[in-house]
Amino acid sequence: PQGSLSHWHTLREQRFGEGYTGINFVSMSGWRVSSSVFQYEHNSDFIIIDSPPHTDTEAKSAIRVAHLVIVPMQPSPTDLWATKATIDFAKASHKEVKVLLNRYNPNSKIGREIAAQMDDVMDAHFGNRVLFTSCLLQGKCVTETNPHSPAATEVKAALTEMMTLLKLE
Repeated sequence: PQGSLSHWHTLREQRFGEGYTGINFVSMSGWRVSSSVFQYEHNSDFIIIDSPPHTDTEAKSAIRVAHLVIVPMQPSPTDLWATKATIDFAKASHKEVKVLLNRYNPNSKIGREIAAQMDDVMDAHFGNRVLFTSCLLQGKCVTETNPHSPAATEVKAALTEMMTLLKLE
């Protein structure tokens, strides 16, 4: 609903040129999500669906067509409670679901406690790093901005884990 990914892609097109972003970007909502996925699935290596974090029409439509559901979550009690319905819906839909901890500090007691309460936490996580937000202003990813940074290492670890979960690696 906030259009963050759409705004980032617009900045990316301004930087690299329309059609030269390395990403085919489509914005839609509701029931059209599944028809769009079916339209692009034979011509795409990967389809990433960014939906709201709760179980409204967009999230349910995305979960129904997904092969893997990744729920980004900050390690806090309120985020834990807020994501429960989405995780439960994904499991009830017989989808593999994993939680990707975002802004996670492994030295934080509350972070470790929250992670310990969940069965589906990915081994990979994203720390609270300025590079994650600053690269957005450039229409880039952390792996493009600083490929050897801790943030890029975290992204690469998350992607490797996702590829393993999808049985592609």
